Amino acid sequence: MEGVPAHGRGWNEMVFKLSKVLDLPPENLIKSISAVPVSKKRHVADFQLSIASVIENSSDYLAQDLHLQAQQLAERLKCDSVVSAISADPGTVNFTINRELLAKTVLQQVWEDGSEYGVKSELFSTVPRQKAVIEFSSPNIAKKFHIGHLRSTIVGNFIANLKVALGHEVVRINYLGDWGMQFGLLGVGFQSFGNEEKLKSSPLQHLFEVYVQINKAAEDENTKKLAKDFFRKLEEHDEQVLSIWKQFRDLSIEEYTRIYKRLGVSFDEYSGESFYQEKAQEVLKMLEDKGLLQKTIKGTGIVDLSEKKDLSTVSTVMRSDGTSLYITRDLAAAIDRMNKHSWDTMIYVTDKSQSNHFQHLFQILKLMGYDWAERCQHVSFGLVQGMKTRRGEVIFLEDVLNEVRSRMLQNMTSTKTTKELQDPVETAEKVGLAALIIQDFRGLLSSDYQFSWDRALQSRGDTGVFLQYTHARLHSLEQMHGNAELTDVNVACLQEPDAVSVLQHLLRYDEVLYRSSQDLQPKHIVSYLLTLSHLAAVAHKTLPVKGSAPDVAQARLCLFHAARSVLANGMKLLGITPVTQM
Repeated sequence: MEGVPAHGRGWNEMVFKLSKVLDLPPENLIKSISAVPVSKKRHVADFQLSIASVIENSSDYLAQDLHLQAQQLAERLKCDSVVSAISADPGTVNFTINRELLAKTVLQQVWEDGSEYGVKSELFSTVPRQKAVIEFSSPNIAKKFHIGHLRSTIVGNFIANLKVALGHEVVRINYLGDWGMQFGLLGVGFQSFGNEEKLKSSPLQHLFEVYVQINKAAEDENTKKLAKDFFRKLEEHDEQVLSIWKQFRDLSIEEYTRIYKRLGVSFDEYSGESFYQEKAQEVLKMLEDKGLLQKTIKGTGIVDLSEKKDLSTVSTVMRSDGTSLYITRDLAAAIDRMNKHSWDTMIYVTDKSQSNHFQHLFQILKLMGYDWAERCQHVSFGLVQGMKTRRGEVIFLEDVLNEVRSRMLQNMTSTKTTKELQDPVETAEKVGLAALIIQDFRGLLSSDYQFSWDRALQSRGDTGVFLQYTHARLHSLEQMHGNAELTDVNVACLQEPDAVSVLQHLLRYDEVLYRSSQDLQPKHIVSYLLTLSHLAAVAHKTLPVKGSAPDVAQARLCLFHAARSVLANGMKLLGITPVTQM
């Protein structure tokens, strides 16, 4: 079989057996066999084969026929030193692997693959390595960095991390709202209310204050005229005006970079609408040359997207004065990125209110003859309600980070163990961020949810705080008893049900990664890690290392090391930095 088996020898033997009995090549069976999810209620087998997936035209079969097929197949397969039990359920054949072999294989695989455990699985052997461009975060200069930008930032970061872990090449782009009429207002506002010192010390806050002040005066005809003139000069590249704009942009990016660093997020490129002014004009010319640009009575430029070409669905791409719009600049950016990066897939991460915009964008690109438009994807997410800080509404990303840090610090100081921490502030920030990310990633990205600080920061239950706590606890176990060594582990000591549950769960990690890589939803990994933490917590109680016979202690230490290693890998994919003390 191609690729390094994630499931080890038991898996290979089983696939080989089935391949002979079913007369199918082994590679056809890879996706038909899956690890069985651990159940609290009963002992479960390790792997199951779905009968429907190996029978041709299985949809023509009745459920009882599939059950019969499963029973007949189970009878034809024999147990041996590797597969210790085979049974049939409605529509599946179940396999239990020799318990010692299971322990040995899983622990060895986690140990050898380290941070690549799960990624080297045969599930990914047929997935081609690709180049992905991911556009995410994308705040507007001088406006609020609202909670939607925070979601875009952490979701985009997760997708990028996952792609990189799976061996793809990724370009992370932050497409800033750094152009448009607001800069006319901002320029005029800065001349009236601006302060160079404040601009340098806290650019985002100061530009926002200036923008709010000038907006109050924006009804005034004279202010409107001045703002229009300022923006016109900016479009004509007047040197003095351009240097003011550049200062606003550069200082904002500098501060954003510092804040993103706190989030553990970085970008390969800070792009923006400003890059595509001229190129947007070229796009309009191309649309005209291809006969796609139509003019309305008012003089605006539109593209007809309706199937019957009856103008029932149109997209406006040009103002009546000939200037470009947001979508025109997006068209220019997409074409430019293809020329520059020759990507295989391009992903835009924004809230679902922009679904229409991206549908139009991809349709226009297709009409222009760019077949690669089909490889563009909009990953959309729902809205978050109710995120407020103690001081009121969230205006800046930094407000959220400071709030989560101070609330977490407060919670930690009220527990007895925090006093020995080397850097409680740093730890509070990492744990608090884990809490934010897990609360955000638990459901489907497209669903809206009500944000709650209390729920996010609970130390018990399915939260990021619980994941961090489990990681820190397993880490201190290793610190206390010395690092486990795999070479002399007696796997016969890991036969208790609670140990087997952890091993069986570790066996499934590659399938969970595969699911998330298919639909780009982090919730599969989140629920996997929460279950892993619960199973590890139970095992930690029932399988003590301290006071056990040396070979038992060593074997358990190895098991806990494997659980911590996979937990840390999964947390890092989600954008969480695991803490070692709490």
